[in-house]
Amino acid sequence: MSSRRSRPNAGTPRPSAPDPESVIADEDWYGREVTGRTYTRYSFVDTDWTEIRTENAVFDACVFSGVRFNASRHTGTAFTNCTFQRCTFFDTAFTDCKLVGSHFQRCEFTLLAVRGGDWSFTALPGARLARAGLDRVRLREADLTGADLTGAEVTGCDLSGSALSGCVLSGADLRGSDLSALDPRTAELAGARIDLGQAAVIAAGLGCRVE
Repeated sequence: MSSRRSRPNAGTPRPSAPDPESVIADEDWYGREVTGRTYTRYSFVDTDWTEIRTENAVFDACVFSGVRFNASRHTGTAFTNCTFQRCTFFDTAFTDCKLVGSHFQRCEFTLLAVRGGDWSFTALPGARLARAGLDRVRLREADLTGADLTGAEVTGCDLSGSALSGCVLSGADLRGSDLSALDPRTAELAGARIDLGQAAVIAAGLGCRVE
């Protein structure tokens, strides 16, 4: 297991607030297509991104506050070192996107679908991700402390080094995911679907001898 001290953002301050000229507030971006654009240190405030489509766009060190991502689709887009505050993600899909180092605070997730991509070092403490779909997502050293993943699909994901204390995984499909960072004594696993390799990891975490 890698140490959380190796995080690239450890010990560094969060990005400063964007320049006032880079603030986009109370705008309606409904159904807009954003392809190949780059936004650095922008702040999006109370903006409607319902049914927006982004492809190969870059949002770096941006702040999203009160943004509605409902029914939006994102493909190959990077949201790196961004902060999401009070955002709603209803029926939102991310495919092969990069969210390394991003923080989510008091956001709402319903029917979230993530396929592929790199979400390493993301902070999702306490996130309610029940029935979310996470397939083949790199989540190395992500902070999922106390997150609720009841009934979620978490298949083929790399969770090595992640913080999973207090995580609720009841009824979740975890097959094929790296659970080496999971302490089964601090998580809820009732009814979770696991493969044989994961069963051995969990048994070892409970202090059992697997022979």
